Amino acid sequence: MQIRNIAIIAHVDHGKTTLTDALMKQTKMIEDGFSMDSNDLEKERGITIYSKNTSVIYKDTKINIIDTPGHADFSSEVERILRSIDCVLLLVDAQEGPMPQTKFVLKKSLELGLNPIVVINKIDKPAAQVKEVEEMVYELFMDLGANDDQLDFPIVYAASKQGIAKMNMADEGRDLSPLLDLILEKVHPAAKAEDVDKPFAAQPFNLAYDNFLGRLAIARVYQGQIKTGTNVIIMNQDGTKRNGKIGKLFTFLGPKRIEADTALAGDVVMIAGLPNIDIGETIALTPEQELLPAIKIDEPTISLNFLVNNSPFAGREGKFVTTRQLKERLEKELEVNVGLKVDFSANDSYKVYGRGELHIAILLENMRREGYELQVSQPQVIIKENDGQKQEPFEEAVIDVPEDMAGMIIEKLSKRKGLLQEIKNSHGQSRLVFRIPTRGLLGYRNEFIVSTRGEGILCSRFVGFDNYVGDIEKFDLGSMVSMATGKALAYALWNLEERGALYIEPNTEVYEGMVLGNTAKGLDMAVNPIKGKHLTNVRASGTDEAIKLTPPQLVTLERGLEIIKEDEYLEITPISIRLRKQLLSEIERVRAGRNK
Repeated sequence: MQIRNIAIIAHVDHGKTTLTDALMKQTKMIEDGFSMDSNDLEKERGITIYSKNTSVIYKDTKINIIDTPGHADFSSEVERILRSIDCVLLLVDAQEGPMPQTKFVLKKSLELGLNPIVVINKIDKPAAQVKEVEEMVYELFMDLGANDDQLDFPIVYAASKQGIAKMNMADEGRDLSPLLDLILEKVHPAAKAEDVDKPFAAQPFNLAYDNFLGRLAIARVYQGQIKTGTNVIIMNQDGTKRNGKIGKLFTFLGPKRIEADTALAGDVVMIAGLPNIDIGETIALTPEQELLPAIKIDEPTISLNFLVNNSPFAGREGKFVTTRQLKERLEKELEVNVGLKVDFSANDSYKVYGRGELHIAILLENMRREGYELQVSQPQVIIKENDGQKQEPFEEAVIDVPEDMAGMIIEKLSKRKGLLQEIKNSHGQSRLVFRIPTRGLLGYRNEFIVSTRGEGILCSRFVGFDNYVGDIEKFDLGSMVSMATGKALAYALWNLEERGALYIEPNTEVYEGMVLGNTAKGLDMAVNPIKGKHLTNVRASGTDEAIKLTPPQLVTLERGLEIIKEDEYLEITPISIRLRKQLLSEIERVRAGRNK
C-alpha cells in the first residue's frame, strides 16, 4: 500500500479540524459526532492546541494527516511537523482571506521546498469573496518568495462543514472526492521502493506521554524498516550518540493508534522504549549513518515566575500545593511541550518561558483542572543582548475593525510603539497591519475588545527580535486592595463602585491584600469591602432602597494575566482565580515603596 504524508495548516478557526473530521467521515474512519479536538480545553475554546495524527485509506492508499494548531502561541507545534510531511493543505477562509498565522506557516512550508495545495474553505459563507481571496493568496505567495513550481499551486473550493469540495466554483459539490483525488495526484509517495532496502533512519517530530509506556516519540520513517525489540543508535546534532531499544511500535489508522510489529519507510509511527528521546534526533541502526537535517524551533518570547501559593487561603481548594509537586508537574510538561522552557535554579520559584500569554494560560488551566494550586507573577518579555545592542521580540498584528474605528486603533497602538505598515479598506471594514513590540501588545487585548465593542478581530504572530524601542507609555489602572479579611458585603461594594470596576461579587471571601477591582485614577487604594451599614432606631418608608450592583468584571485566567501589575501575583486554584498584592499588608507596601 502506498503512503502519502500531508499536514493541514491555516490560521486559527479557518476549519482545519472540521476538514480533517470530514475526510475521516467520508472514508469511514470515524462515526458521526467524533472530533479530532478531543481535549476538554479544545472543545470549550473551539481551537486546536495540540497537533494530532490520523490517517485515512482512499483508493488503496494510506494518507497520513497531521492536524495542526492555528494560534500563533502554538506555532512551535507546526514548525517541527512541516519537516516530516511531503505536502501541506493551506486552508484559507473565503471571507477573511490570509491572516497572520497563514503567513507564518506558509513561509515555513515554502522555505522547506513544499508545494502547497490551496483550499479556499467556507465558500458557503454569505460574505464569502472567493475571487478576492484567490488574489490575496497569490500575492502572499509572491511576497514570501515562492518559486515557479510553488506559484503554480492548485486550488480547491470547499465547505468542510458540509463535507464538499470542488475544483471549480461552477461545479456541483457532492463530497470531498475531488480533494482526495488531487492529493493522490499532486503529493508524491512517501517512499520509493529502494528506500525500504536502505538502513533504517527515522526522526521524531512530536512527543507524547503514556503513564505506562513513558515518553513516546512520534516519528517519520525516512528509510528502511524496523521491528519491535531492535537495538538502535540515537544521534544528536551535537555529535553525541547513545544506545536504545525499540520497546513498542504503533501506527495510525484513523484517529486510533494500532500496535504493529514492523514500521516501513514513509510511514508515521509512534515509538515507545526510548526514555530520553528528543525532537529532531536521528534514530538509526548504525553509528556511521548520516544525521538527518536538524529541526529548529523558535525560542520563547515571554517569561514569568511560578510559585507555591502562600496566600491566607492557601491549601483550601488544591490537592497539589508543594514546591516539589509543582516542580514534578513542570518537568512532566517539558516532556511534551517543546515551546516551553523552565529554569529550576531558584529554590522558592521557577521561571517559565513561553511563546505567549495563551501558551502559558493553557498550561495553567490544565494544571488547575488537575488539582494544582499556585501563583504566578506578571508576564515579562524576554530582552536579549546582541553585539552590545539590547533587543526585544516584535510581532506583526493584523487588525480588522469597522472603518470608523480605525483612527482610534491607530492612535492607541502608535502610543504602544506600533508602526502602521499597511491599511486596506473593503466593504466598510479596515484591515490594519502593525509591526509592534510584544510589550506593546501585552495587556492590550481586553482593552481592544472594549474599544471596538466586540466588533474587532486582533491576530498577531511573532516575527523576530529587533532593537529595543524604549519605554512604552501605558495608562495602568490602579488597584482596589482589601484592608480586611471576611465576606464582601453588597453595601460596601455599592459604595466602591463609583471608584472603578469591581472584580468580585457580594459574599465573596476576601483577605487583606487581595485585589478587588481597579481604580480609574491609576493609584492603588486600600478599601474595606466587609463594612456594613450602621443601623439606627429610625425607620422611614423608602429610606432603604434595594442595592443594585453593576455586574463585576470577573477575573479569568487570560484576563488575569493581562491586568496583573508588577507588584502583584495571580493566585490560581482549582476553583478560584484571584489577584493579590505580593506584599499583603499596606504597611509593608508603603515601606517597600519608600525603599525604591
